[in-house]
Amino acid sequence: MKQRTYLCIDLKSFYASVECVARGLDPMTVNLVVADPERTEKTICLAITPAMKALGIKNRCRLFEIPKHVKYLTAPPRMQKYVDTAADIYAIYLKYIAREDIHVYSIDEAFMDITDYLDLYHLSARGLGLKIMDDIYLSTGIRAACGVGTNLYLAKVALDITAKHADDFIGELNEESYRESLWSHKPLTDFWRIGSGIARRLEPFGIRTMKDIAEADEDFLYRLFGIEAELLIDHAWGREPVTMADIKSYKSHTSCLGSGQVLANDYSFEKGLLIVKEMMDLLCLDLVEKNLVTKSITLHVGYSNRLNAPSAHGTSTLDTETNSDILLIPAVTALYERIVNPSLGIRRVNISCNNVVPEEYRQYNFFVDAEELERNRKIQQAVIDIKNKFGKDAILKGMNLEEGAMTRERNHQIGGHKSGE
Repeated sequence: MKQRTYLCIDLKSFYASVECVARGLDPMTVNLVVADPERTEKTICLAITPAMKALGIKNRCRLFEIPKHVKYLTAPPRMQKYVDTAADIYAIYLKYIAREDIHVYSIDEAFMDITDYLDLYHLSARGLGLKIMDDIYLSTGIRAACGVGTNLYLAKVALDITAKHADDFIGELNEESYRESLWSHKPLTDFWRIGSGIARRLEPFGIRTMKDIAEADEDFLYRLFGIEAELLIDHAWGREPVTMADIKSYKSHTSCLGSGQVLANDYSFEKGLLIVKEMMDLLCLDLVEKNLVTKSITLHVGYSNRLNAPSAHGTSTLDTETNSDILLIPAVTALYERIVNPSLGIRRVNISCNNVVPEEYRQYNFFVDAEELERNRKIQQAVIDIKNKFGKDAILKGMNLEEGAMTRERNHQIGGHKSGE
C-alpha cells in the first residue's frame, strides 16, 4: 500500500490575526483580544494574539483572567468577516490541492492529502507546506503553522506539539520519529483527542505518557474505555487507519438537525420556555427549507452556573414524521414542562430533531388533519421566502417581540457571536 503524506494547516490565532491585519498591526507583537465588550468581564475571549500567548495568557481565557498590568486592545467579534477570510484562504488551498483531497476540520484548520502532489510540484512535503503558508501570508497577512505526517493523526500532532517550537512553524512526524520524540511527552492532554477526562481516568494507574499507554495491557484499556480503547492504542503507537478517502466517502447512518444557545444571564422558567419555543420555531423553518421531517425531538436544558444541579434532559416521540410548527412546538413545550425544574434559573438550551428523513418518506396517520398541515406548510414556506428575500427580521412572530426573546438578536449572529454586518 502506498505511503500517504498529509498536511494539517492551522491559521495562527485566526480571529485575532484577522482583526490585527484589518488594523495594520502585527499579531506577533501586539496585544489584542477578540471579545464582546458589551458582555460582562466573565465573557470568554474568542481569541488572543500570539503576543499575549507568549505572556502565558491562555487562549480561551475570560476577560477578568487577563492580568491587570497587561495592556491590550479589544476587538468585538465580526464572525462574517472571519467566515469570508476563511473562504479566501480555502480558495488558496484549491490553487494547490484538489477539493477531494482537502478536509476542512474547522474554520481555521484543514487537512490535506498531498501524496500525489509532491512529484507534480517537485517539492518535499515541507516545501509544499511552506509554499502554501507563504501564499496565505502574502495574500491575507495571516500567518499559518503546519504539521506534516504519514497519517492524519501524526500530521495533527506534528502541528499541535512540534510546529509551535519550530522556527518555520512546521513540524514533521512519522511513526518512528513520533515514538522517539513524543512517547515521553507530558501532559497527555497535548495529544489530539485526549481530553482531561481520559487523562484523569488513566492517572491512578500511573499512565501518564503515550509510551505508558502503548505498554499497558490492552484488555485493561478495553475494560476501562470500551471500544474507544482501540483508537487510544492506535494513537499511542502513532497509527491512524482512517484516510482522506475514508472521510470523503463517509455517510452517517442517521442524521439530526439541532440548535443551541448559551443565555447571557439566568432565565426564569417562563422566559426559558419562550426561548425553547423560538428555537423550535426556527428549527421547523429549517426542516421545511431542507425538505426534512422528524418524529423525535430531544431537549437539553442547563441550569444557572451558580448551581450544582444536573441538567434536564429528555426526548419526545411524535406519532408521525413532521416539520410543522403546529405539532412540534406543542411537543417541545410539553417536554420542557415535564423535565425542567421551575424553581431553577436556566442558562443553556439545546434542541435536536432526531433521525430526520426526506419529506417524501412522511406518512400521515388517521389522527392528523392532512389539509391543516398542508396549509400550515404553505405558511411556513411563505415565511421562508420572505426572509430569504428581505432579511431574517422581515417577518416576526409575536413571541419574538416579548421581553427576553432572542430571535431578533440571533438573526444577526453567527455561532452565537455578532456577525459584524
